Amino acid sequence: MTDTKTTAPTPRARRGAGRFVLPIWAALVFLFLFLPILVIIAYSFNVGRLLVSWDHFGFDSFLAIVNKPAIRDAVLVSVRTGLLAALLATALGTLAGIAMARNPGKWVWWFLGLLLLVSVTPEIVDAVALLPWLVFLGQDAGIGIFNDGTMRLVVGQSLFSIAIVSYIVRARLVGLDARLEEASADLYAPPVRTFFKVTLPLAMPAVLAGFLLSFTLSLDNTVVSAFVQVSGTTPWPVYVLSALRSGLRPEIAAVSTIMLVLTLFALALVAVVLKRAGDSATEIARTMAGG
Repeated sequence: MTDTKTTAPTPRARRGAGRFVLPIWAALVFLFLFLPILVIIAYSFNVGRLLVSWDHFGFDSFLAIVNKPAIRDAVLVSVRTGLLAALLATALGTLAGIAMARNPGKWVWWFLGLLLLVSVTPEIVDAVALLPWLVFLGQDAGIGIFNDGTMRLVVGQSLFSIAIVSYIVRARLVGLDARLEEASADLYAPPVRTFFKVTLPLAMPAVLAGFLLSFTLSLDNTVVSAFVQVSGTTPWPVYVLSALRSGLRPEIAAVSTIMLVLTLFALALVAVVLKRAGDSATEIARTMAGG
């Protein structure tokens, strides 16, 4: 009579199995997340009335961006308000980030808490709160600029971006030595001159990164834009949302593809700017995360 013994798999065998299972699982997760984006990119070249009904390959959907006034106007509104919102967010966020980095104190933690509150507040809450406030300023208070659709979109789209730029600029300056600015002050340079000649150049990579990120975030803003926009200034995301009721058309996928390319280009440009400033991959990730 012979005894049969079952041997448990060795730790090396388990590690060997995990070495194959985990990459396969990660690939499946990435495929699940990004396959719809690849499908939209492919169907943006569909020449047909509806996106899901493939007719044949062509560039008609991209030409519709120029030929159809409604699409053209919506894209132009998004680009214009995105640039203006990015400029506003970059200006205010840069000043806030420099102040937090160079004037530390208890107020910084309170201010960071306020920025965190802005960052985590659901967009629908921001939109519901912002709409009556803009109506009050424009109509009851008589400040006519807040009746302008572009101004409303710029204010609404820049709220979240201001917090992002503040995080990024602060993270950049906290990791840099302040002795250059102190040396400038020792040489009797006025504070304004020190700011423009020393502090701002040191923060410039983060400022550019914040501007590009703010622009891409503004292009994607849908909830707040849907609440504060007025007739004649409908941005692209709101146009897409309303167009879904009549069916998803190929030109919507075409513009979405272009915006995806612009977003990827902006993120790549951010990484290049920070890399040329001498940051390592870890520092680039930390700066873009605002930590």
